[in-house]
Amino acid sequence: MTLGATQVTAADVDAAAEGIRGQIIHTPTIYSQTLSKITGAEVWLKFENQQYTASFKDRGSLWRLLQLSEDQRRNGVLAVSAGNHAQGVAYHATRLGIPATIVMPLFTPNVKVANTLALGAEVLLEGADFPEALAYALQLEAERGLTFVAPYDDAAVIAGQGTVAIEMLEDAPELDTILVPVGGGGLLAGMAVAVAARRPDIELVGVQGERWTGATNIFHGGEPSSQGGQTIAEGIAVAQPGRLTMPIIEALADDMLLVSEGRIEESIALLIEIEKTVCEGAGAAGLAALLDHPARFAGKNVGLVLSGGNIDSLLLSNVLQRSLIRTGRLSRLIFDLRDIPGELARVAGIVGEAGANVVEVIHQRMWSDLDAKGAVLEIAIETRDRSHADEVAAQLTAAGYRVGRNA
Repeated sequence: MTLGATQVTAADVDAAAEGIRGQIIHTPTIYSQTLSKITGAEVWLKFENQQYTASFKDRGSLWRLLQLSEDQRRNGVLAVSAGNHAQGVAYHATRLGIPATIVMPLFTPNVKVANTLALGAEVLLEGADFPEALAYALQLEAERGLTFVAPYDDAAVIAGQGTVAIEMLEDAPELDTILVPVGGGGLLAGMAVAVAARRPDIELVGVQGERWTGATNIFHGGEPSSQGGQTIAEGIAVAQPGRLTMPIIEALADDMLLVSEGRIEESIALLIEIEKTVCEGAGAAGLAALLDHPARFAGKNVGLVLSGGNIDSLLLSNVLQRSLIRTGRLSRLIFDLRDIPGELARVAGIVGEAGANVVEVIHQRMWSDLDAKGAVLEIAIETRDRSHADEVAAQLTAAGYRVGRNA
């Protein structure tokens, strides 16, 4: 597999910016007044989730494809990906008339397979995990004479991703800090090259989830091994950062931080509620870093790269429901009830008078240790916040009910 040159320069990023101009979206960089109040920093958001395939991957994929010779274009390209890289390659290859084959691991969600097919690529499901899918792809590369488009460990891809920084610096010159999600490191490496040439005074900080910490470990002098496992930020769940990207990151980035799964989940919900924008876990990692490390960035002008918005709808629904519970806007009350006419209506009346709304009721007699004239009542209520939920529970207690909370 050819990975390209071993060095990326500011001139390379400039060339990429000029080459892809008009073929990708110059996404906005916008100040967030509300997130600034919440975090204590002055927060600017770079909406890369507004690219056509909802990811910054459009940039590097396109610039790499534009480097192909005529023979390489005719023969076609190959990529291995379970997500954003697949869609970026598929979209731009089809648009440029280049046959594209995408190898995806067998565990790839159906929605991502369907999206990649819809963008015009041939999709092959092979391998129980990413290494097995990659091994199959390398075999296919040789058999079909295809050109491999790497997700991050390629000089042209790195240069293409670096164009994010050029736009941010043009649109928000106030920035003194930029937080960037890191998986394989292509985005941070490309941005670091651009920032070092234009604004070396800016602090550039990479962000990883606490379960996939390869780049962070190396940056801080350790081994690349990480815990691994399930994560809501699967877009940056990379065991080993790139051979080209990591030396750039070590030389030009200022720091690497880890964030918790809970903070990433909270950040996804905040971005929807406050900014009305959908981010996947990786795309919300920068905001999670502000929430996890508030003193580190207090008072600074911080740019966050919302790197992608491709999150499964069912997962997003779960995240939003959990956010309502975490903030006390959705609570479950459990208590014993006399099994007599009108008792359920009395409870509902008390809840309503307290200004809350009943959204679910479970009333059952059979599976409890109460006597035969008793019942267990579980109600889910919608309230303004946790203190309001406490008020509702207090009013039920004052009415003679023994109330338990499960939220």
